Amino acid sequence: MTTIDRGRLAALHAEEEQRFVDLHPTSRRLAADAGAHLLAGVPMPWMTRWPGSFPLFVEQAGGGRFTDVDGLDYVDLCLGDTGSMTGHCLPAVADAVRERTERGITTMLPSTDAAWVAGELSRRFGLPRWQMAMTATDANRFVLRFARHLTGRPRIAVMDWCYHGTVDETLGVLEHGRAGDRVVARPGALGPQVDVALTTAVVPFNDLDALEARLAEGDVACLLMEPALTNIGIVLPDEGYLAGVREVTRRHGVLLVNDETHTICAGPGGATAAWDLEPDMVVIGKPIGGGIPVAAYGMSDEVAARLEGPMLGHDIDVAGVGGTLSGSALAMAAVRATLSTALRQEDFDVAVPLAASFTDGIQDVIDAHDLPWHVQRLGCRAEYWFCPPPRTGAEAAAAVDEELDAFFHLWSVNRGVLLAPFHNMSLFSPFHGQTDVDAHTSAFRGAVEALLG
Repeated sequence: MTTIDRGRLAALHAEEEQRFVDLHPTSRRLAADAGAHLLAGVPMPWMTRWPGSFPLFVEQAGGGRFTDVDGLDYVDLCLGDTGSMTGHCLPAVADAVRERTERGITTMLPSTDAAWVAGELSRRFGLPRWQMAMTATDANRFVLRFARHLTGRPRIAVMDWCYHGTVDETLGVLEHGRAGDRVVARPGALGPQVDVALTTAVVPFNDLDALEARLAEGDVACLLMEPALTNIGIVLPDEGYLAGVREVTRRHGVLLVNDETHTICAGPGGATAAWDLEPDMVVIGKPIGGGIPVAAYGMSDEVAARLEGPMLGHDIDVAGVGGTLSGSALAMAAVRATLSTALRQEDFDVAVPLAASFTDGIQDVIDAHDLPWHVQRLGCRAEYWFCPPPRTGAEAAAAVDEELDAFFHLWSVNRGVLLAPFHNMSLFSPFHGQTDVDAHTSAFRGAVEALLG
């Protein structure tokens, strides 16, 4: 197997860093100015994770591309880390939002779009009853609270190295990545409110025996999971694993919640519809508003019937669910426009083959150079990782190579291709084309050839 010369990697990275600085004088100046009043120089801390010594400042974005303030154009394969998976600046969403702002943005009363949105989400995901939230993080918080209320059990369960936004209970991992290990705070988690082991059970992905053993203890209200892990690299389920998860959770009276916020890349109804899954609840956020902040959570008739009483109760406004701006007229207009014109089967019929072509191109380069790496795809989402294919989140986390990650991101952006900042994820929309795929394949090949000399 080919190995990487780390000294050469460091030298190439330094060259690319200087190239980045030279290419972006306006972004550099704006970044310096922003530091005066913005903590860490950005309005949201994740924006510090981009390649280069400062973030790019964007002038405009449309479809599958954007232009920075220095006038440079980019193929955008990040798409706002799924928030703009539809493609940037959908005309129907822009029109709907503009029209809605002229008729009232929020009143804390339902708009005429709300019932349509719930019906469309029901059609797509197969769950009949829905509620809205501002973000998928909020929606996840709400469903966890509902699950504890309905079951009377104190803990929730998640997969090791999962991702469900900034939900406190989900920021836990297994200490050494093995079933039965002590649950500890995820590395990097700031200021946990309590020891996460008090609130959360953690099991490895693709390990039914571990799930069975942990749920048998009888203290878990729900299992919150992605049908495939997406934020520690793409880790796909083994054959029969998700059916086994459903059987085990039902047998132990544990509610199953699918977080489809990233796995919506599998199709119009996410992995839930694409793989005929039967969760008790579903959470979806990010792209359903075409870039406008909004999320939703759906549930079975059985769960809805049990929640109807509390939802109509006098104290629902202090129950820890909801939010003043959730379900606003603006958000409902954006979701209706988005789901009417995007994230449809015909859109995936364009985007998924592009992701497949991307995967083939990367694999060809990996094979040509006998590298011990792999590329994985889930619908219109694809990602390469500097290790053989992992089966669990812990295996993927152990293989993280921050030096290679930083180099490939920087090399790509210097050649006009933007990847997601946290890992090597690329996302395709119906506005992309084969030339965009080829641009990345060319950049990836060039980076590999430069590394190997």
